[in-house]
Amino acid sequence: MEHKAEHAAEHPIVGYGTFVGVWAVLVALTASLVAVSALHLGNLGILAVLIITPLKASLVLYYFMHLKYEDTTLKLMVFVALGALVIFLGLLMLDYSAR
Repeated sequence: MEHKAEHAAEHPIVGYGTFVGVWAVLVALTASLVAVSALHLGNLGILAVLIITPLKASLVLYYFMHLKYEDTTLKLMVFVALGALVIFLGLLMLDYSAR
């Protein structure tokens, strides 16, 4: 019994309301992306995608993958990995645009 109490203290129980709220925000952000793409805004649409999509990904990582309740070290490792991904994708786009 003592082990269960220690585990519960490390990771608090999150209510269904939190998950439903985050899900509703994700649905609203998805609807906004669909609306932006239907308006054919050109570069403004690309900017919207570049802002909204990482926001959606961070909500999924933070709440549904429980990164909110992890140690700072794990959060830092995820941030560094995502930063490296962004750098490599940026370099790939620079190489592609130069051809």
